[in-house]
Amino acid sequence: MGVAIDTLVTVTRPDGAELDLAPSLEVRNHSPTGWGWGNAGSGPSQLALALLLDAAGDPEVALEHYQHFKYAFVSRWPWPGGWTLSPAEAAAWIEERLAL
Repeated sequence: MGVAIDTLVTVTRPDGAELDLAPSLEVRNHSPTGWGWGNAGSGPSQLALALLLDAAGDPEVALEHYQHFKYAFVSRWPWPGGWTLSPAEAAAWIEERLAL
């Protein structure tokens, strides 16, 4: 892309607060410049990890499942463009994965 994603993208939680990149970087650092979607690269990896970390609140669960989540959702969202995924939807996906 050639553009720093963090200058273009914010992820907003349903309560209006921005999702913080820092906690996911502490778990695994794929993309310190920010997140992205629409492909299977480092930005989508970081976003998938951040979303699952936020939904599960458990770094081990997030680490175990974020790559699957990236391929199932994040890599498929159109770039550029918006998307919507609630923490409840991410949590439900995690529960389905844990049941496998």
